[in-house]
Amino acid sequence: QVQLVESGGDLVQSGGSLRLSCAASGFTFSTYATSWDRQAPGKQRELVARLTSAGEINYADSVKGRFTISRDNAKNTVYLQMNSLMPEDTAVYYCNAHETSGWRDYWGQGTQVTVSS
Repeated sequence: QVQLVESGGDLVQSGGSLRLSCAASGFTFSTYATSWDRQAPGKQRELVARLTSAGEINYADSVKGRFTISRDNAKNTVYLQMNSLMPEDTAVYYCNAHETSGWRDYWGQGTQVTVSS
């Protein structure tokens, strides 16, 4: 059974930090590109950070220099370290895994991040 389970969301003050984790199971994690996306109330889901199976990384302009995506293939886990959080970072954060050489695409259930001013 395929699963992506996010954790680490919380309420934090502006300027604070959080580390999100996404544990994957049920598929060959190392052959998938992984990303973190977020959706704020009333807004479309947007890409935050992406890390391919080859190690290529890209970030949304709004988080560059503040967020860091990483993965541990031995633990089948992808992380998002978020520093210098701002109220506009408030959203539900979703983990995604997309098969590098195929079409399979999986999403987690989301974890809430709330940044107070």
